[in-house]
Amino acid sequence: MFNLFKGQFSNVVEWEEFRDDMIFWKWNNNEIKKGSKLIIRPGQDAVFFNQGKIEGVFKDDGEYEIESEIIPLLSTLKGFKFGFNSGIRIEVLFVNTKEFTVKWGTKSAVHIPTPQLPGGLPIRANGTFQFKVTDYVKLIDEIVGVKENYFVEDVKLRITAILDQLLMKWISKEGKDMFNLQANSFEIASGIQEDLDMQLLNDGLTITRFNIMSFNYPKEIQEMITKSASHGMIGDMHRYKEVAFADSLSNEKNGGGSPATDIAGMMMGMNMAKEMIRDNDKKETKSTQAISNFCPNCGTKTEGMNFCGNCGHKLVNN
Repeated sequence: MFNLFKGQFSNVVEWEEFRDDMIFWKWNNNEIKKGSKLIIRPGQDAVFFNQGKIEGVFKDDGEYEIESEIIPLLSTLKGFKFGFNSGIRIEVLFVNTKEFTVKWGTKSAVHIPTPQLPGGLPIRANGTFQFKVTDYVKLIDEIVGVKENYFVEDVKLRITAILDQLLMKWISKEGKDMFNLQANSFEIASGIQEDLDMQLLNDGLTITRFNIMSFNYPKEIQEMITKSASHGMIGDMHRYKEVAFADSLSNEKNGGGSPATDIAGMMMGMNMAKEMIRDNDKKETKSTQAISNFCPNCGTKTEGMNFCGNCGHKLVNN
């Protein structure tokens, strides 16, 4: 008797395998029987679709009688009547409506092209991004047709596969300061978010936020950046330039470090040397101006005159 009526009893349409990291789950039993119920839990949407076409979307959590409360609202199945031995053949997609947060980090160093470093400056980065489902039609067309469920890890793998290229693109854009990328992290992150959003647009997903928590340099270069910051806090920049320039010369004398460190140090040292020369020129100019306020012939104060009022000597430097 039991076998005779097996499959004819009512069923419950609900998300049976819910996981917090699951983006959607497809309920696709053979058919929905007469007297069946739909259960929607908080944070879920139920999408009824048939042959890729959406029949109806239900967003309010609760328990519903499918025959009396759901069928009348389906686009092409409003007049469907259940028979004793027949049910409705339709699929139901349960979608997790929350915004997912994912941590990301570069698996290996991204070598950012620079004119001074043939192999590029090796940089690592990490942060978070958020995404959510926004278009059920595209989601069904592109993903649901080939998958029974979809996880956050699936999206993470897809994004991290292209993240290195996007980091290289936006760090290199418009000549960013390679030794202070954190100052440009918001601009870099905004550009990456825009590109990632375009990548996922056709899948019905949207990147709602992309954050860069930190950039990490090779140890030697990070130490140079830290030293630069510490001397800056002291405030004696002229003294720091002399010390840093001496450090770069000392490193060169002792064999130096890695090629990236040597070139980076040389770049910083050259800039510091220019600053030192500029500072010395300013001091010499001020000294010359001070001396020219007195006549070099008789020592009388000139007060800005072209000729000495006492002896008539021409004041060339005044």
